[in-house]
Amino acid sequence: MIRAVLLCAAAAVFAAGCKVKDPPPVTAAWTDTYSRGEIGGDYYKTGGGYEVTDGALSAKGGHNHPLWLRKKLPKDVQIDLIAWSNSPDGDIKVELFGDGRSFDPDGGGYTSTGYVLVFGGWRNSKSMIARGNEHGSELEERSDIRVKRGQKYKWRIIRKGKLVSWYIDDMTTPFLEYDDARPLVGAGHEYFAFNNWESDAWFDDLTVTPL
Repeated sequence: MIRAVLLCAAAAVFAAGCKVKDPPPVTAAWTDTYSRGEIGGDYYKTGGGYEVTDGALSAKGGHNHPLWLRKKLPKDVQIDLIAWSNSPDGDIKVELFGDGRSFDPDGGGYTSTGYVLVFGGWRNSKSMIARGNEHGSELEERSDIRVKRGQKYKWRIIRKGKLVSWYIDDMTTPFLEYDDARPLVGAGHEYFAFNNWESDAWFDDLTVTPL
Protein backbone atom coordinates (compact mmCIF):
# COMPACT_ATOMS: atom_id res chain seq x y z
CA MET A 1 0.00 0.00 0.00
CA ILE A 2 2.77 2.43 0.98
CA ARG A 3 4.72 1.50 -2.15
CA ALA A 4 1.68 2.25 -4.31
CA VAL A 5 1.20 5.65 -2.69
CA LEU A 6 4.87 6.49 -3.20
CA LEU A 7 4.70 5.45 -6.86
CA CYS A 8 1.61 7.61 -7.41
CA ALA A 9 3.29 10.59 -5.74
CA ALA A 10 6.41 10.14 -7.85
CA ALA A 11 4.32 9.95 -11.03
CA ALA A 12 2.52 13.16 -10.09
CA VAL A 13 5.78 14.98 -9.48
CA PHE A 14 7.20 13.69 -12.77
CA ALA A 15 4.11 14.80 -14.69
CA ALA A 16 4.21 18.25 -13.14
CA GLY A 17 7.88 18.60 -13.92
CA CYS A 18 7.34 17.63 -17.56
CA LYS A 19 4.58 20.15 -18.19
CA VAL A 20 5.75 22.63 -20.80
CA LYS A 21 5.15 26.23 -19.83
CA ASP A 22 4.24 28.91 -22.34
CA PRO A 23 6.94 31.39 -23.33
CA PRO A 24 6.55 34.83 -21.70
CA PRO A 25 3.54 36.89 -22.89
CA VAL A 26 3.99 39.71 -25.38
CA THR A 27 4.73 42.86 -23.39
CA ALA A 28 6.86 44.67 -26.01
CA ALA A 29 7.08 44.47 -29.80
CA TRP A 30 7.90 40.87 -30.78
CA THR A 31 8.87 39.73 -34.29
CA ASP A 32 9.31 36.41 -36.05
CA THR A 33 10.98 36.37 -39.49
CA TYR A 34 11.05 32.55 -39.84
CA SER A 35 14.74 32.60 -40.70
CA ARG A 36 15.34 29.08 -39.48
CA GLY A 37 14.69 25.48 -40.46
CA GLU A 38 11.90 24.54 -38.05
CA ILE A 39 8.78 26.02 -36.49
CA GLY A 40 10.25 26.13 -32.98
CA GLY A 41 8.99 26.22 -29.41
CA ASP A 42 7.08 29.49 -29.61
CA TYR A 43 4.30 27.65 -31.45
CA TYR A 44 1.85 24.87 -30.61
CA LYS A 45 0.98 22.55 -33.50
CA THR A 46 -2.49 21.01 -33.35
CA GLY A 47 -1.90 19.04 -36.55
CA GLY A 48 0.13 18.84 -39.72
CA GLY A 49 0.37 21.11 -42.72
CA TYR A 50 2.80 23.73 -41.39
CA GLU A 51 6.52 24.11 -41.93
CA VAL A 52 9.20 26.77 -42.11
CA THR A 53 10.93 26.82 -45.48
CA ASP A 54 12.72 29.37 -47.63
CA GLY A 55 12.52 31.93 -44.82
CA ALA A 56 8.74 31.88 -44.48
CA LEU A 57 5.93 29.88 -42.86
CA SER A 58 4.08 27.52 -45.20
CA ALA A 59 0.50 26.41 -44.46
CA LYS A 60 -1.07 23.76 -46.68
CA GLY A 61 -3.64 21.09 -45.85
CA GLY A 62 -4.04 22.16 -42.23
CA HIS A 63 -7.77 21.31 -42.22
CA ASN A 64 -8.58 23.73 -39.40
CA HIS A 65 -5.78 22.54 -37.13
CA PRO A 66 -4.35 25.95 -36.20
CA LEU A 67 -0.71 26.67 -35.51
CA TRP A 68 -1.01 28.63 -32.27
CA LEU A 69 1.52 31.22 -31.11
CA ARG A 70 2.13 30.26 -27.49
CA LYS A 71 2.82 33.81 -26.32
CA LYS A 72 -0.26 35.45 -24.79
CA LEU A 73 -1.49 38.58 -26.50
CA PRO A 74 -2.18 41.87 -24.75
CA LYS A 75 -5.84 42.91 -24.70
CA ASP A 76 -5.21 45.77 -27.14
CA VAL A 77 -2.78 44.80 -29.85
CA GLN A 78 -1.45 45.45 -33.34
CA ILE A 79 -0.42 42.46 -35.45
CA ASP A 80 1.52 42.98 -38.69
CA LEU A 81 2.46 40.29 -41.16
CA ILE A 82 3.01 39.47 -44.82
CA ALA A 83 0.60 36.93 -46.34
CA TRP A 84 0.13 35.39 -49.75
CA SER A 85 -1.38 32.37 -51.49
CA ASN A 86 0.00 30.30 -54.34
CA SER A 87 -3.44 28.76 -54.91
CA PRO A 88 -6.06 30.18 -57.29
CA ASP A 89 -8.56 29.61 -54.46
CA GLY A 90 -6.84 32.24 -52.27
CA ASP A 91 -8.06 31.31 -48.78
CA ILE A 92 -5.59 32.92 -46.35
CA LYS A 93 -6.69 32.57 -42.73
CA VAL A 94 -5.65 33.52 -39.20
CA GLU A 95 -7.32 33.46 -35.77
CA LEU A 96 -7.14 36.11 -33.10
CA PHE A 97 -7.86 35.90 -29.35
CA GLY A 98 -8.52 32.16 -29.25
CA ASP A 99 -7.72 29.66 -26.50
CA GLY A 100 -4.38 28.49 -27.91
CA ARG A 101 -5.39 24.83 -28.07
CA SER A 102 -8.58 24.25 -30.09
CA PHE A 103 -8.80 22.58 -33.50
CA ASP A 104 -11.24 20.72 -35.73
CA PRO A 105 -11.21 17.10 -34.45
CA ASP A 106 -13.08 15.44 -37.31
CA GLY A 107 -13.21 17.63 -40.41
CA GLY A 108 -16.73 18.70 -39.54
CA GLY A 109 -18.04 21.97 -38.17
CA TYR A 110 -15.27 23.94 -36.48
CA THR A 111 -16.09 26.91 -34.28
CA SER A 112 -13.12 29.08 -33.39
CA THR A 113 -12.64 30.25 -29.80
CA GLY A 114 -11.64 33.67 -31.16
CA TYR A 115 -12.07 35.84 -34.24
CA VAL A 116 -11.41 34.32 -37.67
CA LEU A 117 -10.04 36.49 -40.47
CA VAL A 118 -10.31 34.96 -43.94
CA PHE A 119 -9.04 36.61 -47.12
CA GLY A 120 -10.45 35.07 -50.30
CA GLY A 121 -12.28 32.16 -48.70
CA TRP A 122 -14.89 29.94 -50.31
CA ARG A 123 -12.88 29.53 -53.52
CA ASN A 124 -11.76 33.15 -53.49
CA SER A 125 -15.33 34.48 -53.41
CA LYS A 126 -15.45 36.40 -50.09
CA SER A 127 -13.49 37.68 -47.12
CA MET A 128 -14.60 38.10 -43.52
CA ILE A 129 -14.00 38.74 -39.86
CA ALA A 130 -16.09 36.21 -37.96
CA ARG A 131 -16.68 35.90 -34.24
CA GLY A 132 -16.34 32.19 -33.56
CA ASN A 133 -18.04 30.30 -36.37
CA GLU A 134 -17.01 31.46 -39.83
CA HIS A 135 -20.19 29.80 -41.15
CA GLY A 136 -22.35 31.60 -38.59
CA SER A 137 -24.06 34.96 -38.43
CA GLU A 138 -21.71 36.99 -36.20
CA LEU A 139 -19.46 38.39 -38.90
CA GLU A 140 -18.61 41.20 -41.28
CA GLU A 141 -17.78 40.27 -44.87
CA ARG A 142 -17.17 41.58 -48.37
CA SER A 143 -16.98 39.92 -51.78
CA ASP A 144 -15.55 42.61 -54.08
CA ILE A 145 -11.84 41.78 -53.68
CA ARG A 146 -10.06 38.60 -54.81
CA VAL A 147 -6.69 37.25 -53.71
CA LYS A 148 -4.18 37.48 -56.58
CA ARG A 149 -2.16 34.32 -56.79
CA GLY A 150 1.43 34.84 -55.65
CA GLN A 151 0.94 38.49 -54.64
CA LYS A 152 2.34 39.37 -51.24
CA TYR A 153 -0.03 41.40 -49.07
CA LYS A 154 0.82 43.49 -46.04
CA TRP A 155 -1.70 42.88 -43.25
CA ARG A 156 -2.30 44.93 -40.13
CA ILE A 157 -4.81 43.75 -37.53
CA ILE A 158 -5.66 46.03 -34.61
CA ARG A 159 -7.88 45.31 -31.63
CA LYS A 160 -8.69 48.31 -29.44
CA GLY A 161 -11.44 47.82 -26.90
CA LYS A 162 -14.32 46.18 -28.72
CA LEU A 163 -13.24 47.02 -32.29
CA VAL A 164 -11.23 44.66 -34.52
CA SER A 165 -9.84 46.49 -37.59
CA TRP A 166 -8.11 44.71 -40.47
CA TYR A 167 -6.01 46.53 -43.05
CA ILE A 168 -4.56 45.05 -46.24
CA ASP A 169 -1.86 47.14 -47.99
CA ASP A 170 -3.81 50.37 -47.40
CA MET A 171 -2.98 51.27 -43.79
CA THR A 172 -5.40 54.21 -43.65
CA THR A 173 -8.71 52.56 -44.60
CA PRO A 174 -9.78 49.26 -42.97
CA PHE A 175 -10.38 46.34 -45.29
CA LEU A 176 -12.94 45.07 -42.75
CA GLU A 177 -13.95 45.94 -39.19
CA TYR A 178 -15.87 44.04 -36.54
CA ASP A 179 -17.42 45.96 -33.64
CA ASP A 180 -18.03 43.40 -30.91
CA ALA A 181 -20.52 44.26 -28.18
CA ARG A 182 -19.12 41.29 -26.21
CA PRO A 183 -15.36 41.45 -26.79
CA LEU A 184 -13.46 38.18 -26.47
CA VAL A 185 -11.08 38.90 -23.59
CA GLY A 186 -9.51 37.09 -20.66
CA ALA A 187 -8.87 33.40 -20.10
CA GLY A 188 -9.62 31.37 -23.22
CA HIS A 189 -9.14 34.39 -25.50
CA GLU A 190 -5.44 35.22 -25.38
CA TYR A 191 -3.70 33.68 -28.39
CA PHE A 192 -3.04 34.18 -32.11
CA ALA A 193 -2.92 31.41 -34.71
CA PHE A 194 -2.27 30.72 -38.35
CA ASN A 195 -4.96 28.50 -39.83
CA ASN A 196 -5.57 26.75 -43.14
CA TRP A 197 -7.87 24.35 -44.93
CA GLU A 198 -6.24 23.20 -48.18
CA SER A 199 -4.82 26.28 -49.91
CA ASP A 200 -1.10 26.85 -50.44
CA ALA A 201 -0.81 29.83 -48.07
CA TRP A 202 2.34 31.56 -46.82
CA PHE A 203 3.19 33.98 -44.02
CA ASP A 204 6.24 36.02 -43.06
CA ASP A 205 7.47 38.89 -40.88
CA LEU A 206 5.00 38.54 -38.03
CA THR A 207 5.16 41.40 -35.52
CA VAL A 208 2.97 41.62 -32.41
CA THR A 209 2.90 45.02 -30.69
CA PRO A 210 1.01 45.93 -27.49
CA LEU A 211 -1.10 49.08 -27.72
